[in-house]
This record gives sequence, C-alpha cells and structure tokens, in this order.
Amino acid sequence: MADLKTLIVIPARLHSTRLPRKLLLDETGKTVLEHTYLAAKASTNADEVIVAADDKEIFNAVKAFGGRVEMTDVNHRSGTDRVAEVAGRHPDFDIVVNVQGDEPELPGSAIDLAITMLAKDQGAQVSTLATPIYEAAQLNDAACVKVVFDHDHRAMYFSRSPIPAAKVWDDELLQASPPLFWQHIGLYAYRQEFLAGYSSLTPSPLEQTESLEQLRVLQAGKTISVGQIDHPIAGIDTAEDYRLFVSRRK
Repeated sequence: MADLKTLIVIPARLHSTRLPRKLLLDETGKTVLEHTYLAAKASTNADEVIVAADDKEIFNAVKAFGGRVEMTDVNHRSGTDRVAEVAGRHPDFDIVVNVQGDEPELPGSAIDLAITMLAKDQGAQVSTLATPIYEAAQLNDAACVKVVFDHDHRAMYFSRSPIPAAKVWDDELLQASPPLFWQHIGLYAYRQEFLAGYSSLTPSPLEQTESLEQLRVLQAGKTISVGQIDHPIAGIDTAEDYRLFVSRRK
C-alpha cells in the first residue's frame, strides 16, 4: 500500500511428506512454485516478492524462472521462522506476508485483502483470511481449521473442532446469513516488528493441544484481524490435488 511498504515471502521447502518434491512438479510447463510466485506477483498492494529457500535446488529453480530468492537456515522449525529470517534482512518493509509455496491458485486479491486488513486495524499485529463453511462434513473435518471472530473482525479462537458448537444441531445453521461457520485460510500478514519477535514466543498449551501455530499468537494476548473471502483456496498436498490442478490448467 502507498504508505506501508509490503514484502511477500514464500517459504519453500524441497522435501514434503505426502507429495515428495511437490514445489518442483512441472507438468503444466511451470513448477508449482513458479505458479505461486506469479500469483503473489499479482498482488497490487505488495512491493516485492522473495522466495525463502531451504535447499540449493529450490534456489536454482527460482533463479531459472527469473524470481527473487534467498537461502535460509535448513534447521528452521516452521515456515514462519523462514519468513522471519528473510524479513529480518529487509527492515525497511512495514508488513510481511507469508504465502505458502504450495498455493499456486491464490488470488492476488486475497493477498491484498490481508494487507488491507492489517493496515486498517492499527491494534492488530497479524491478519489472516476466512471463508464460509456450508457443508457439515467440512465443519466436522479436523483437517479443516475453523475460526470465530468478533464484530471488529478480530479472531477470538481457531480450532480443529466445530466452532461455534451448537447446543442443538439444525442443518439450517449451515445456511445462516451472515454465515456462522468459517474456515481459516492459512495466509498471514505480519507487522515487521511483531515478526521480528515471533521466535521469542514460546509454543503455548493451546497451540500444542490443537497443533495450530496461530493459537500461540492469541494466547500471547496479540490480535489477529480476519478478512473474509467467498471461496476456499485450493492448496496442493497430495498427488490428487496436483492432478486436479493440472487439469484446471488445460
């Protein structure tokens, strides 16, 4: 944005458990990582995009398609730590956005919304996104992270369990307007000064119980602003996810 300089960092690991070397899959003529990089470049609010690589092969792949890339410590425990390392080298940026490398269909408009939410809410240290849930199976799926937020669009809690939990269930609750149930979208924008101190926040009991890193932020008393988008963003975790992505590109 005009008055806040914004950097997008894409943490990129070579190895992944469910789909080995997924960021370098290239059946479309471009790697997954290049698609994600180009999607990030479509943001109109961001000033720069940098890939945070953990391996020389990733580094060379980004160089090959003309992207900007920096090597990071291979021993980082999370993508957030990788993002923080790169951000620390560029203290002139006010906002740092963490875009996952396996989300090649992330709209630039979604990134822009996260940046806007953080820029507007001066009391928030972090912003993220959510999209409505309309299916009971999705609501009850522990792999689908849910979020509830207040009237000021500030996160109250994230959970793998259905939240809010209805005392008496009725399928009509899924069609409420405005929606009652929201899926968390794992895109984050951070204030640079908060990100710099993030690693000093120790993992919290809520984070460890739910295995959700964002709960560390809430339990530390920090504020996360939540922007609303209409549709979920399809990341690539499995071979089937990638097959469907390729088919959409034909």
